[in-house]
Amino acid sequence: MFDNIYDVIIVGGGHAGAEAAAAAANMGSKTLLVTMNLQTIGQMSCNPAMGGIAKGQIVREIDALGGYSGFVTDLSAIQFKMLNKSKGPAMWSPRAQNDRMRFAEEWRKALEETPNVDFYQEMVSGLLVDGDTVVGVRTSLGLDIKARSVVLTNGTFLNGLIHIGEKQFGGGRAGEKAATGITEQLVDFGFDSGRMKTGTPPRVDGRSLDYSKMIVQPGDEEPGKFTYQEVPKLSKQRDCFMTHTSALVHDLLREGFDRSPMFNGRIKSIGPRYCPSIEDKIHRFAEKDAHQIFVEPEGWNTVEVYVNGFSTSLPEDVQFNALRSVKGFKEVKFFRPGYAIEYDYFPPTQLKHTLETKLINNLFFAGQINGTTGYEEAASLGLMAGINAHLKINEQEPFILKRDEAYIGVLIDDLITKGTEEPYRMFTSRAEYRTLLRQDNADIRLTPKGYELGLASEERLRNMERKLAKSEELVSFFKKTSYQVEEMNPILDSVNSATVKQSDKLFKVFARPKVTMEHMLSLESVASFVNEHEMSEEVLEQTEIQVKYSGYIEKEKANADKLTRLENVRIPNGFDYTRLKSLSYEAREKLQSIQPVTIAQASRISGVSPSDVSVLLVHLGR
Repeated sequence: MFDNIYDVIIVGGGHAGAEAAAAAANMGSKTLLVTMNLQTIGQMSCNPAMGGIAKGQIVREIDALGGYSGFVTDLSAIQFKMLNKSKGPAMWSPRAQNDRMRFAEEWRKALEETPNVDFYQEMVSGLLVDGDTVVGVRTSLGLDIKARSVVLTNGTFLNGLIHIGEKQFGGGRAGEKAATGITEQLVDFGFDSGRMKTGTPPRVDGRSLDYSKMIVQPGDEEPGKFTYQEVPKLSKQRDCFMTHTSALVHDLLREGFDRSPMFNGRIKSIGPRYCPSIEDKIHRFAEKDAHQIFVEPEGWNTVEVYVNGFSTSLPEDVQFNALRSVKGFKEVKFFRPGYAIEYDYFPPTQLKHTLETKLINNLFFAGQINGTTGYEEAASLGLMAGINAHLKINEQEPFILKRDEAYIGVLIDDLITKGTEEPYRMFTSRAEYRTLLRQDNADIRLTPKGYELGLASEERLRNMERKLAKSEELVSFFKKTSYQVEEMNPILDSVNSATVKQSDKLFKVFARPKVTMEHMLSLESVASFVNEHEMSEEVLEQTEIQVKYSGYIEKEKANADKLTRLENVRIPNGFDYTRLKSLSYEAREKLQSIQPVTIAQASRISGVSPSDVSVLLVHLGR
């Protein structure tokens, strides 16, 4: 069945696996996607949504590089919101509510339309390794499939164990069996493994809910999109709703704590800090008598509803009784109860920046196997692993994004430099250059790189270049064009900003906090220039950000340039840190284990002090 040797084999068909397969294939690698169930490619295992705080920026970055997640999200969206609009643009984060079934369907369709992708449905039970290099995979039926590189994207399936109250059973997610064999083999090769936990809430019948007792959560009046490609904008949207738990709900939940796997010791692994279960919330925040519950439809043509904020592994009867006491849920009917799942992961300090393992050549890890949360983080790691698997086997330079270039760069650097002992979730606060890493400029930052890789089309590159040129032209117009006092003061009065006494450049007034592009467009000179040059909403938004935040942006660029100098100080491969007795014991131990590639990476390792960095610089003759 498999006489030919594949360039890249992807194990797993979730968000990481799908992006890895698309990237490797689009770059020219003969790619095989092996998954336990071809019907669940791109499955939204948890909430039916993409994006959110920092996660939305990641989806836009994936799209800018030529990945599929943003495009698939837009084709299957039922609602769109730009979060944090009341804050600065570095915090603006797009989020889409999706049709769960259509999302998976669009992913499957996109992959089937991608040349170079083959599919096979079976469980991979082990790797084929020759010396210190992976050469293929072995399936549960005993088939050996040869490959020049392998990307593992096993999600929550490695020895997955599902918990509902005092009941537990093997599974990678509800209704699907766990994957076995790979962890044990990797441990035999010398890898460290650990266990993590995540959870999911009950799914309920929307026909049994009373939405009149909830607070409606509509989408944006002018819905945006994720992809930089042309897709139809949402012309209609489905509402979400919000309700709250209560002291009574919390008391009913506490009655089941003695049967909770989280509290009786059955679950020993660590769950996601920023997406805790409802029992964890009422235990940790006992002083709060209410928590928000978001009621999210699962699609256009289904009554199934996702109860966001009510993740739980409590016994099903406790879940049901407590949820019935939530406002609007008095007559609730369950489709299925919530559950927790424990699974194997491999601490990501065992990886290089390319996501290739340090122990086995041409073997890459992506997604939750690396200890991350979320569809978005997984998809970005899959994209990067697929790119680097192709580059490695073709003896080309690796593709690595720096911390000032992308949230994806921050994510990977954090994982492999600091590791993680709990599911890692991206936040804007994790990025020290977040003013540079905005959702609006992901194409400017990354589409040229995607084009060089062969993932983003020339048309996309030209579109980005036109947008950038028009924005720079408009910024220049504001810098050299003056306003008249009599036309400007009414605008300043309307926003309670100090009036002007003499004419000056438009740029200077536009930079004021309360003055918007809308105000500028009320000026005849600006409106004429914008109309004459056919400037889009995207160009206007980009220009406004450049005018208002130019000082911050320049400062961050200067800081990033300083860091780049340390990134250029490379440390020799296999450097023996144990010889440097001037280093602290902790620094020696961690540097020897992680083997950073540059001084900048070494400086970010937890436990490595500035004085340790100085010792390294002196030793390297710097």
